[in-house]
Amino acid sequence: MPEAPNNTDAPTVGLVSLGCPKALVDSEDIVSRLRASGYRLVPNYDQADLVVVNTCGFIDAAKAESLETIGEALAENGKVLVTGCMGAKPEQITAIHPKVLGVTGPHQAEAVVASVHQHLPRPHDPRLDLVPPGGLKLTPRHYAYLKISEGCNHKCSFCIIPDLRGKLRSRPLGMVLREAEQLVERGVQELLVISQDTSAYGVDLGYQADFWREREVETRLYDLAAALGELGAWVRLHYVYPYPHVDRIIPLMAEGRILPYLDIPFQHGSQRILKTMRRPAAAENTLKRIEAWRAECPDLTLRSTFIVGFPGETETEFCELLDWLRAAQLDRVGCFQYSPVDGARANALEGHVPDEIKQERWERFMAVQADISAARLKRRVGGTEWVLVDEVDDDHAIARSRSDAPEIDGQVIISDGGQLEPGSRIQVRITGSDHYDLFGQMLDRGN
Repeated sequence: MPEAPNNTDAPTVGLVSLGCPKALVDSEDIVSRLRASGYRLVPNYDQADLVVVNTCGFIDAAKAESLETIGEALAENGKVLVTGCMGAKPEQITAIHPKVLGVTGPHQAEAVVASVHQHLPRPHDPRLDLVPPGGLKLTPRHYAYLKISEGCNHKCSFCIIPDLRGKLRSRPLGMVLREAEQLVERGVQELLVISQDTSAYGVDLGYQADFWREREVETRLYDLAAALGELGAWVRLHYVYPYPHVDRIIPLMAEGRILPYLDIPFQHGSQRILKTMRRPAAAENTLKRIEAWRAECPDLTLRSTFIVGFPGETETEFCELLDWLRAAQLDRVGCFQYSPVDGARANALEGHVPDEIKQERWERFMAVQADISAARLKRRVGGTEWVLVDEVDDDHAIARSRSDAPEIDGQVIISDGGQLEPGSRIQVRITGSDHYDLFGQMLDRGN
C-alpha cells in the first residue's frame, strides 16, 4: 500500500484488493483519488480509520474469500466499505455482513471516494496530497497494468462478467497513450495491457480517430500496440482472442517493438465444448493460426487458460483437449476445474461432471502440460536472454524473461544477482531449467 506524506492529522484509509489485474487497476484508481482528496493510505487494519475491500465475485471460491476478508476487516477495524464485482449484488454481502458502511459495484471509484468522504470527512490539502501523473500504483515501481477497456460484449455460458461490468467500453486511444507515457516517465519498465477482451478494443467506438504525438491514430489494437512500442518499455498483451486481425500484431513482435507474448484464453480443444461454452472465435482453426504466428515470429510465447469438467464434457472430448494441447505446444498454461457461478447460463446445462472426475482430468491435464513446459524451457538452456529483475534475495535475484508475466508465469533465478536492483533490465546466460522456471548467470548490464 503506497503511503501519503507524513501528516498525522489526515484520516487514514486501508485497502484490500482481491481478484484479477482489472480489479487491481480499479483499486489503483480508488487510492489515487483518495490520495488526491487528502487521505493518508496505510497498510494495516489497526492504523486505518476506515477500510475499503475491493471484492471478486467471479466464482464461488472467490466469493467465499471476499466474504471472509470483509468479516476479517470488520473484526479487526469495524468501519468497512465494500466495492468490486461482488458489490453488483449487494444483498449477498449485507445478508452476511449487515454492519458494512456501504456497498458499491465494480469500476465505481468515484462512488467509493464519495462514501469515504461521507463516513470519514477530510478536506483536500494540496500542500500534502500530491499524486503523480498516472495515479498511484499498487504494483512494484517497475511494472504497471494498463487497462484499455471495461466490460465485455460476449455471452460465454460460464461467465457473468458482462452482467457484473456491463458491455465493452473502450478508453480513447489518446487517453491510454498519455497514461502509458506518464508511467514510463516515472520509471515503469513494463506495461501489461489488460481488458476483458483486448482484441475487441475500439469496436464500440467505431475505431474512432484520435491524436497522439501530433499524428492521427485509430482506437484499435494495432495502433495501440504500435504506439506503445515507441515508448521504450516492455509491452505485454493479455486477454487476446484469436481473431484474424490479431495476425497484424505478430510483425510488431517479430521486429521487437512489443514483447513476443500473447495471453489467449483458449479454454478448450473440443469444438463442441467451445460452442457449448459460447466462446468467441470458437470456429477458428486455432492450431493453424498458432503455426502461422510461430512461422513469422519464432520467439513467440503463448500462454492460455483452460477449463476441464465443463458440463457435458465426455472422456472423448477431454482426450481431444489433451491432443490439442500436445499439438499446440503452448509455453505457459493454467487450468481450472469447472465451478458453477451464480447466474451463469452453463448452470442449466445437462451432464455436470462429478467432482472426482474433474479432479482426475485436471491432474492428467497438468501432467501433460508439465512435460510440454519442461521440454520448451530446456531448449532455452545455453542461450542468452534479456530479463527484468523483480526482487533480490541475499545473493541471488528473481527476474522474469520476455516470456513471463508477473505472478502467473515462471521466473528466472539469477544465481549471482545479489547486487542488482529491482527494475534492472539485464542479459543473462541460461544455465538450467525445471518444469516452470529458468536459472541463469549475469552477462552485461544494458537497456
